[in-house]
Order: sequence, then C-alpha cells, then structure tokens
Amino acid sequence: MAPTTPKIGLVLPGGGARAAYQVGALRAIADLLPARAVNPFPIVTGTSAGAVNATAIAVHADRFRVAVGNLERVWRNFQVEQVFRANTASMLRSGLHWLLAMLSGGWLLPPPRSLFDNSPLRELLKAQFDFSSVKRSIEAGHLDALAMSAAGYVSARSVSFYTAKPGCEPWSRMRRAGEPAELSLDHLMASVAVPFLFPPVLLGEEFYGDGAMREANPFSAAIHLGAQRLLVIGTRNEAITAGATPAQCPTFGQIFGYMLDALFSDGLYSDLERLTQLNQLVDAIGPISDAGMPLRRIDMLVLLPSRDLSEVARHHVASLPRALRVLLRTMGAMNTGGGQLMSYLLFQDSFTRELIALGYQDTMKRSDDVLAFIGGSAVVSTGATGIFRRVSSRKEKRAEA
Repeated sequence: MAPTTPKIGLVLPGGGARAAYQVGALRAIADLLPARAVNPFPIVTGTSAGAVNATAIAVHADRFRVAVGNLERVWRNFQVEQVFRANTASMLRSGLHWLLAMLSGGWLLPPPRSLFDNSPLRELLKAQFDFSSVKRSIEAGHLDALAMSAAGYVSARSVSFYTAKPGCEPWSRMRRAGEPAELSLDHLMASVAVPFLFPPVLLGEEFYGDGAMREANPFSAAIHLGAQRLLVIGTRNEAITAGATPAQCPTFGQIFGYMLDALFSDGLYSDLERLTQLNQLVDAIGPISDAGMPLRRIDMLVLLPSRDLSEVARHHVASLPRALRVLLRTMGAMNTGGGQLMSYLLFQDSFTRELIALGYQDTMKRSDDVLAFIGGSAVVSTGATGIFRRVSSRKEKRAEA
C-alpha cells in the first residue's frame, strides 16, 4: 500500500491589512499547483484577518485557484471604507460621542462600543461568503475542518470555533478550548473584532473579540483537528531589525501600534518556539505521552515577509482618507516609529497590492520547499530554526555592544 500524504494544516494568524501578504503567498501556491487542483490543506485555521482568508479557502475548497482568485480580487481593490467608516462625518460623530460621554461621565451618552464602525466589513463579508458551502466542502471530502478563533470577554479564554468532519472531538485546556459550531458571519466578525477599534460580537450568551487576545497557542486548533504538518503564513518577520531612532517618549499611536503588534505576533512566535523545541525532543527520544496525550513530531513550513511591513506602510499614507490621516496624526502615528499602527489599518489598494506582490515573490523564491512540503517530503529549510538563529544572533550582538 502506498504511503498516505500527511495532512497539512494551513495556519493564518491575524494582522489587519498586513494579511494581504498571506493572499500573495496563497496566489503563489495556487500557481505552483495544477490549474484545477483542489484545496491542498485539509485543515484550515485562522484568526482575525487570517480567519477571513481561511474562510475564503474553505468556501471554495473544491477549486483552490478559484478560491484564491476571489480572495485576491477583494484584497487588490480594498478601500478603507469597505472595512470601517472613515469619512469626515463618521469620524466627527465618533469623536463627539467619545467627548460627550467623557464630559458627562456617561450620563448624556453611554460609552462608545468601539472607535470605528465596521458595519461595512460585515456587508462585504456577507456578500462574499456562503457559509453553507463550508459544510458542503466537508461532505464532498475537499476539506476536513475550518476553525476560527475568538476571545471571550467574560470567560477570558480563547475559543476555536470549528466545523469539521465526524470524529473531531472538542477540547479544553487552560484558557483555551475548541468548540464545534455552525460557523456563521457572527463568528467571523467576532474573530476580527480588534479591541477598541471594532465592537465585540455576541455569540450565545457571551461577547467575543479578536481571537489573538488570548491565543497563546495558535497552532493548537490545527493539530487538534488532525493536522500532521503545518504551513504557517505570518505577517511579521521577527528577524528583521527596524532602523534605529533617537530615544524619545513614544506617542499614543506608537504605543497602540506596539500593542497590536504584540497582539498578533507574540503568540505565534511563542508557539513556534515551543513546537520547535518539542520536535527536537521527539527527534531525540521518540514519540512520548504527556498526561495521556501523545506528543509527535509536527513538521512546519513558515513563510514570513522579507521586508518590514511597517516601513512599506509609510509610503502609502497619502492614500488614506483625509479624516483618518488627521486622526492618525493626532495620535502621533505619522511620526517616525508610527508605521506599525498604519500598517494594520491601511486597507488601501496601493498598500495591499504591494503586500500581495511581496508575498508572491517570497513564496516563489521557496517554491521547491513549498512543493516538497505539500507533497509530504522533507524540506531543506522550514524557516523556523532559521528565524530563532537570526534572532539569537541579533540579541548577542546587542549584548556585545
């Protein structure tokens, strides 16, 4: 009997507008595969903007190139107004609401639910996704599972809501769980509900927000759902050092950008390091069992931007609506070091197209590794150990300085 190809889980972490990079990487993979290839990733998981991309793949799992083409068409033509209301009237109304609520102590108006109104995004996703197609893809055998993460504001835990073929059991760990669900637009809107920026979403009896808030183990859902290998497409390369800037007190915009960067990146790198160490342990002593749970090797292929996306964003500021530019300038996000916040909010076609092109180029440069990984073979470089090696080298140089 011929050996079966290990099941690959596609992991798409969050990153706001930076998630356009994932679209470019997926476009490259689609071009490397046969024209009518089905989805090569039986398990697809995503968080925040990554959940949007994951859903797009799952909805058209029978035609991977069609799925990526539809996704690319949206991202290539993005405008901020398709994600949240950024016209002058909406921004003034939001600002006055905040001001009156603060001056009256909440008596005249209740505290706003969020800084932005993201109802345009809900309408866009409603028009793009037929969630019943996910179930049909699973029944047809083109997909094993789709999962998206959200964080409960009361339970203070990360929940991976999933739809899967029979046999995928729910799980519960410290502050994280996997729950089967009839995935809907509400689940997706909860996953993208970045704290402060977008309003939380009621699911059942609890309000949920962006899944990255409590997602310490972003690879967990894919592994629980049966993935034996993981293809991870991140939106930030920790090994890229930002240019040195004079020491100065950070602005609110810089601090907020730093917070979003930690929100979307820290869990990914922490889990990447943990899984790399577990693989090294399994390689040394063989498969082991931890509290009755088998620990096996999980091969990974990690694709990350070759450029600092914060710096890329700074070249596209002029494309933002005037009212949003004024807000960012007021927050201090237009100063040196404010590119992080801009890169997460820059849902403009000029920026997203450059990120799609970058994701495509970076992935094509590793085409041999990508095809070998999808085919079940070993790859020369997974990208994981190289990341930690460069980060460690950078830390050593700083210590010597």
